[in-house]
Amino acid sequence: MAIAETLDSFLTDFGVAVTNGTTTTTGILDMPTEMVGGGMVLMSDYMLTIKSSVYPSLAYGSSLTVNGIAYSVREVRAQDDGNFTLVFLSKV
Repeated sequence: MAIAETLDSFLTDFGVAVTNGTTTTTGILDMPTEMVGGGMVLMSDYMLTIKSSVYPSLAYGSSLTVNGIAYSVREVRAQDDGNFTLVFLSKV
């Protein structure tokens, strides 16, 4: 039996508004903290999960507005089966 997945329902529950140019979608913004420098420094990163089909040409240096805050794209990675994309961001 095939499982029907609805990507939008996953994003709707936890998502925020994401805008690139004139296209607005919903994405999930995470700010994971990582220990670097032998555990001496805590570093927070910005990571956005979006549907891959919404911004297929997103690349390094692209501009995004997430929940009203401007970001610049550092890296774009397809996740698992490619339906979702992880976008690593820097605040502008």
